[in-house]
Amino acid sequence: MQVRAGELSFEVDRQGPEDAPAVVMIAGLGFQLIDWNEAFFRPLLDAGYQIIRFDNRDIGLSSKFEAHGIPDFEKLLATKMAGQTPEVPYHVSDMADDLAAILEGLQIPAAHIVGMSMGGMVAQIFTHKYPTKALSLTSIMSTSSDPSLPGPAPEAAAIMASAPQSQAIDDIVEFGLKVNDVIGSPKFRWHRSALEAHIRTCVERSYSPTGYLRQYAAILATPGRRETLKEIQNKTLVIHGTDDPLLQPVCGKDVAEHVPGAEYIEVTGMGHDLSPALCSRLAELVLPHLDGA
Repeated sequence: MQVRAGELSFEVDRQGPEDAPAVVMIAGLGFQLIDWNEAFFRPLLDAGYQIIRFDNRDIGLSSKFEAHGIPDFEKLLATKMAGQTPEVPYHVSDMADDLAAILEGLQIPAAHIVGMSMGGMVAQIFTHKYPTKALSLTSIMSTSSDPSLPGPAPEAAAIMASAPQSQAIDDIVEFGLKVNDVIGSPKFRWHRSALEAHIRTCVERSYSPTGYLRQYAAILATPGRRETLKEIQNKTLVIHGTDDPLLQPVCGKDVAEHVPGAEYIEVTGMGHDLSPALCSRLAELVLPHLDGA
């Protein structure tokens, strides 16, 4: 269903009893709501929660910002290196405001907030900005964005910068498979045929490469959050993988070290994806945290 939030419209999937405690799942860079696998949210539904998944702005079936074109990354990085705030179509903090508007549209006063990667950044900002709307915070494979933290491992940086020029669906799917080979979870691998089918489904549902770039610009323009993380009082769980080459484990540890009382769980063999096998493990870790909140 579509939920209006100011001038924007968001595609939202809502499952479970509407009077049950809500769990909002915020997707990462370029990810759509269907990237949250049922192996994650089904156990939460069965435990009595309602699940809210949605497409972030510029991705999936939500509002796009095509009129803003492709960001000038060279200028963006130069501005940031000069200690100034880059001009971008929107910021990650705007995406946190999107979530507040979506919850208001759904008439949900507060929810458990779960975010992965960029979605973890949104979740952190949302929880700090709207503490009474967050029943708990779960930050998965994310970061505090502090500039002192390491960037991606060389192989991850290389594959992420090698997107095909071709718009043919087979080429896009093949690239997605290659990306998962590099950044996916070595202990929680997708079955190859299932991953290929999933990528194809995502591309057929909505393919928005310029939206991906604008989201990436928002990430690059985001300042570090160590000081704001220190102010979060909500019950917080931080999950990160030992084998994450995109956001290395120290990035997750940094989040946990700066949120008072946060629990940190490092998962052996977890990379940077949402395979069904990994999602099953994530559900096992997240459920006790939700129940405890």
